[in-house]
Formats: sequence, C-alpha cells, structure tokens
Amino acid sequence: MNYRHAYHAGNFADMMKHGLLLVILRHLLRKPAGFCVLDTHSGCGLYDLDATEAQKTGEWREGIGAFHDAPALPETVPEELTDYLSIVRSFNTPDGPANRYPGSPALIASLLRPQDRLICCELHPDDARILKRNFRDQPQVAVHERDGYGALKAFLPPRDLKRGLVLMDPPFEKTDEFDTLATAMRNARRAFPMGIVAAWYPIKHRAPVRRFHDTLRDMGLRDIVDCSLYLRQPIDPARLNGCGLTVIAPPYRFEDQARVFLDSIAPILSPDGEGYAEVTRIVEE
Repeated sequence: MNYRHAYHAGNFADMMKHGLLLVILRHLLRKPAGFCVLDTHSGCGLYDLDATEAQKTGEWREGIGAFHDAPALPETVPEELTDYLSIVRSFNTPDGPANRYPGSPALIASLLRPQDRLICCELHPDDARILKRNFRDQPQVAVHERDGYGALKAFLPPRDLKRGLVLMDPPFEKTDEFDTLATAMRNARRAFPMGIVAAWYPIKHRAPVRRFHDTLRDMGLRDIVDCSLYLRQPIDPARLNGCGLTVIAPPYRFEDQARVFLDSIAPILSPDGEGYAEVTRIVEE
C-alpha cells in the first residue's frame, strides 16, 4: 500500500512493459471479435511528468525522456517502437499538459473498439480515486478499488468475451511476491484458457527470476515466453538492474517482435550504453 507509481511513471521499466503490451494488443485488434483486458495493478492510469512525484525521482528522464530527442533514435526505427512512441505522444496535445505519460489503463483504453472492454483494479485508495476520475466518461472501462490478485477469481473468465489479456504488474513490496505472482498466473490461465497472461517483474539479480520460472514449469504450465531488459549486468542485488515480462500463450510472432522492440530501446535506456535484452522460450507449447 506504500507504492505509488507516479514516482516511477515513464521510466525504463514502463517503456519495456508498455511497448510489449502494445505488441500484444495489436494482435488482439486484428480479429473483429471483442476482447477483454484485466489490468490487476492499474495505478492512476495517466501521469503528469511535471508533477511533484515524477520530478522528485526524475526516473522518466532516463526513460521516455531519452526519446524526446530524435537524434537519440536508431537510424532505422522499427515499427514496434514507432507505434509505441506515437501512442505516448498522442496524450500530449497542444491544448493540454505537455508532458503526460499513459499508464497501462490509458494506453489500453485508447485502443478499445466498441466491442472491447477493460477492467482495472487498484488497491491504493488515492490512486483508485484518480483512476475512477480518469475513466468516468468511458463506459467500456470498469474501475474497481480492490486487490488485483483477488480480482482474478471475481472477473475471470470475462462475461461474454472469449479472448483477451490478463496483465499483472505488482509493486513487489513483499519478499514472497514471485511465489504469489506464479500462483496468480496459474490461476489466471486456468480460469481464462483462451486468454493471454502477462506478468511484469523487477530484476536485481538472476536467482529469484530463475526460481520464478522454475515454479511456472513445475506447475505444468505450457507455452511460456520471457522477455527481459537489462540496464547492466545483474550482479548487484541492491540495485534495480533490469526488468522482465513473462507471457503465457503469447500471440503469433510475439517473440520476434518483442526482440526487435527491446533491441531498439536497450542501448538508449542504459546510462552506460551497456543495456541489452533477452527473449527466451521458457516452456514449449
């Protein structure tokens, strides 16, 4: 309950997570049938990077801020990166705040068609209140002030929709979060067998991540791909050295597109230019 994403919005982890989220959403949008996204840890939904919280940490400057200048981009900008930057920039209009960053709810909601739905869950009362205000005029978006893990049982499978995505982005304030996350991914997959399940996690060193993936294997889950972005070698467990997104039942060509996107942002996001990315199949289909 202490975590507030407003301090971290637009940082390297957001860029990684949201770029891959867009890749998944674009696949869902290719079919006319509606889909549902359950966002279990939604935050506020939309952030002002000039606000006190974001300015206090300044994390966004080495994240999305590094892409504000065109010379920082690679010579050949892949479609996946262009799409992501275009969506982010669409939230900064001439007659509104000039430095806003969309969290996952705002990013998802901006792409919804009439037949699609978004369910947002946020436990922090202040953030839940802001989230409700941000989406009060969008009937396709439902906001619930509640624990995101508990929402899996309450909202899965989605009513009347067979396709979709479960996105989990917990704050990792608890020492057993990896175990909780693995169990939640298994439960989500069981309850929503036609859905994609994606979970973000921080990387300080490799051992906890290996145990996390071993747990998913031991649970008997199939068709798992892991994407990771490193700012530096993860040898100092006192630092946030990178982050990952583990995806169950990823869409067709997701691995290739994820690799292209991550390879295009990794060198720019790393302060020392040592950034790199990995896309690994953890379990076969």
